[in-house]
Amino acid sequence: MDLGGLLRSWPLYRQLTGPDKLGRGAAAQSPKHVGLRPRTATADRVAKSVCPYCAVGCAQRVFVENEKVVQIEGDPDSPISRGRLCPKGSASLQLVTGPQRLDKVRYRAPYATEWTELELGEAMEMIADRVVEARARGWQERDEQGRRLARTNGFAGLGGATLDNEENYLIKKLFTALGAIQIENQARI
Repeated sequence: MDLGGLLRSWPLYRQLTGPDKLGRGAAAQSPKHVGLRPRTATADRVAKSVCPYCAVGCAQRVFVENEKVVQIEGDPDSPISRGRLCPKGSASLQLVTGPQRLDKVRYRAPYATEWTELELGEAMEMIADRVVEARARGWQERDEQGRRLARTNGFAGLGGATLDNEENYLIKKLFTALGAIQIENQARI
């Protein structure tokens, strides 16, 4: 590129020598952006979602093209975040489409050194069986004075801060119905 071409590529030179003296129009525009379109322009649809990371509940717009997520942005209609996302929320696309994302149930048996893949139904049955067994093993029907307890120390519940109030409420109800007394939430710790 010659010196004249180099000078014309600088916005300040275009501003001083061209009609856009305030640098608010063509003088400030880079020639590289001509023809570029946002990733969201070709999306087939936009789904509304909520950021999965913390309990703030920042709203997101998920842009889908050919049934694949192509971009995730903050939702400007949200009264909570008004279209803004923190660095983790801004990286939600990597959570959804990253090559490191696991999409199968993985299980490592006690004392095993390797992971194995399980079917979802099999994994759910294993969890249910273990909850029932732990509940029965730690069950306390009555205390030393004969007072009814109807509780278990066989397992505990720890809710995450990424869960909303409704999810935490239902988890608390489930664990209480199962007789658990150690029920806590990450937000209180």
